[in-house]
Amino acid sequence: MLRYPMFIEGQAHDPAGGEWFPSDDPYRGKPWAEIAKGDARDVDVAVEAAYRALTSGPWPELTASGRGAVLRRLGDAVAENARRLAEIEVRDNGKLINEMYVQLSYVPQWFYYYGGLADKIEGSVVPLDKKGYFTFTQKEPVGVVGIITPWNSPILLLAWKLAPALAAGCTVVIKPSEFTSASTIELVRILHEAGLPEGVVNVVTGFGNDVGASLVDHPLVRKISFTGADTTGRHIGAAAARGLKRVSLELGGKSPNVVFADADLDAAVNGAVSGIFAATGQTCIAGSRLLVEESVHDEVVRRVVALAATARMGDPMDEATQVGPITTLAQYDKVLEYIAIAQREGARLALGGNAATRPGWFVEPTIFTGVHNSMRIAQEEVFGPVLAVIPFVGEDDAVTIANDVRFGLGAGVWTSDIGRAFRMAQRIHSGTVWVNTYRAVSYLAPFGGVKDSGIGRENGIAAIDEYLETKCVWINTGALSGNPFVLR
Repeated sequence: MLRYPMFIEGQAHDPAGGEWFPSDDPYRGKPWAEIAKGDARDVDVAVEAAYRALTSGPWPELTASGRGAVLRRLGDAVAENARRLAEIEVRDNGKLINEMYVQLSYVPQWFYYYGGLADKIEGSVVPLDKKGYFTFTQKEPVGVVGIITPWNSPILLLAWKLAPALAAGCTVVIKPSEFTSASTIELVRILHEAGLPEGVVNVVTGFGNDVGASLVDHPLVRKISFTGADTTGRHIGAAAARGLKRVSLELGGKSPNVVFADADLDAAVNGAVSGIFAATGQTCIAGSRLLVEESVHDEVVRRVVALAATARMGDPMDEATQVGPITTLAQYDKVLEYIAIAQREGARLALGGNAATRPGWFVEPTIFTGVHNSMRIAQEEVFGPVLAVIPFVGEDDAVTIANDVRFGLGAGVWTSDIGRAFRMAQRIHSGTVWVNTYRAVSYLAPFGGVKDSGIGRENGIAAIDEYLETKCVWINTGALSGNPFVLR
């Protein structure tokens, strides 16, 4: 049994309350590590460390180019440790080693990209309609940032937040998911070994109602960046508003994957299966609603069922495995309950529908047909390997069904008609629309949701503005005379 203390101000930090909690291996269904159980006292120590690092010491003395150099070194350190970090994540969340290693091999690009962007942050000269002044703007770090990350892709989603925050000059306190804390602790230790100054990035582990709430409420924290469930996001947004803190909220989804009759059906079927089953459905952009044009509905269903039925479940460390376990026992129970709900509401089971007869928290790849968009299986985020297939007739019907949900994070469109591709991309209410592909992301391309899927954008140039404030400076260029009581 491994033990992971918190990491504060450049060193391991045992919990103030002296308590630890287990982290489970979902493949084996039993604990593999112990994690420090932090509380408000630990949050206070970490935030004060971050504030000191923000206001004194080497970090605020660095030039923007100097911050960029630090970020590039951090990227190198992640690249050198990618395999080890991926293996820790697999032990913690049960996702496939192939997927985790690809993610961790790609994560350095966030540090390289924002390292290059750090000294491109510019203000502007304001051409005033008044004489006697020189006025300009400059960008400054928002301050101490609280980052709260989920359990499905801990380091990747942390990098989306951490890299632009550091490029902007902020300091950070991270609260990782209590289910998958180990890889974040190990990552931050590696970053400090690579030269990150003490206190710039800190990790406090524990539970949301204690550590998370204390972080959001702390008066020295000026920005919260959160990825997770929309219900939690609402609570965080409301709590942050009481302190007039800025927020970025990347929340849930119920993404439509829309297949037209003129699509390359082989590609569409592969995209539909990978969109929901490749990550065991445990991704906010899972293509959990498959909308299929009526004329090809039966054929697409037949192909999707046949392909999904070949998926190999097993040890996520085995590179031949295609479907891993559900990450947590609570989520495992939730997925099975949604399968039961769908059956009670009249959806027809075309594949799966059961817990797998093997050790660990496995659920069979499950496909429902006969789904109406009003069913809970089509409206609520399951976060598991469950696909709801819905027929449609024509573009207008497809758009109506796609948009008839409170989420708006991702969407896919499969068609050979370029005009239709543009029309659908414009009409679907979603932060991202993929055409003839699915689940593609990049550090270069902005990502985020509309409606109940969140606030703000991550990745690309847009993300760094989430961690910056704009200051306006007015300089009197001469002796201005006149009535001092009259606004000039």
